[in-house]
Amino acid sequence: MDFKELSRRLIGGGRLTDKEAVELFNTQDILELGEIANRISEKKSKKLIYFIKNMHINPGNICINRCKFCAFSRSEGEEGAYAYSIDEMVARARSVKGKVSEFHIVGGLNPKMDTGFYGELFTAIKQAVPGVNIKALTAVEIDYLSKCSGTPIKKILEVLRDAGLDSMPGGGAEIFRGAVRDKLCPEKIPGRRWLQIMESAHNIGIKTTATMLFGHVESYSDRVDHLRRLRALQDKTGGFLAFIPLPFHPKNTRVRGARPISGLDILKTIAISRLYLDNFDHIKAYWIMTGEKLAQICLLYGADDLDGTVIEEKITHAAGAESKEAMSVDEITGMIRKAGKVPVERDTFYKHLKVWK
Repeated sequence: MDFKELSRRLIGGGRLTDKEAVELFNTQDILELGEIANRISEKKSKKLIYFIKNMHINPGNICINRCKFCAFSRSEGEEGAYAYSIDEMVARARSVKGKVSEFHIVGGLNPKMDTGFYGELFTAIKQAVPGVNIKALTAVEIDYLSKCSGTPIKKILEVLRDAGLDSMPGGGAEIFRGAVRDKLCPEKIPGRRWLQIMESAHNIGIKTTATMLFGHVESYSDRVDHLRRLRALQDKTGGFLAFIPLPFHPKNTRVRGARPISGLDILKTIAISRLYLDNFDHIKAYWIMTGEKLAQICLLYGADDLDGTVIEEKITHAAGAESKEAMSVDEITGMIRKAGKVPVERDTFYKHLKVWK
């Protein structure tokens, strides 16, 4: 591949084709790839790298799906199963009042946690901790609430939005292609359903992120297919805030043949995502899943966001993540500065709260 010509075309506004993206996944020119991705990233965000002060609240791990790749979920009554009450979660939220700007709330598909439960939870958190954004419930959870109640997706989203839901995370996307999804998570909604729910959210003003779980049983072509569908929906709605490639952690899961992913593959995926998703403003290196040191290198491969302080992360650590469960602002800003970039504290919607010179 002619990297100089590719760089000229992409920086000039051209689009990466599917064929080129697959070719880049097979390239050994990792430094050339990183250089182009870094240039594209700096064209969009200068040298700014974003982070947020946030707390994860996982309402519970009881889930009817019990997906093979998930080490977090439990069945009701099983050892380690838990479900927080609304009061318990509000107390957790109140404990960090004044210290975070976002609550990230996702959990399992628990029949006892319906739309009314989440509406009451969001309202209570908003009252207890005014001004903090609530980013909550994946498309999979929204679909479950809709099926349980017989209520259309749009109505579910409107009720939750009016109760305090500000945005939605991109979890549950995994890999869209059906043949792979059937091996990885046949219990989950199809990829097209995930996209339909996100489109519905965007259409009523709920911004979301998007994810891709990679490094399990998928091919490079499957990854590119996933990116293509995201780019097409973003062209249509403009509702995605950021894209988050999530490297698969196989420990304590039941996915046959899955092995820990290499650092080089993670860097390639970050870089190619930045090149392919030209209509996404931000690419996130989620340090919880990449590890702190590799996340820092990702900042030179097209990523411009590290997520945040991530107080009390449970889901990835259940699958064997060796990263910390939280990181201080000093640690995050230090990582960013040492990569030659400028740390910027943001809110959910990428409004600048503080530039750390």
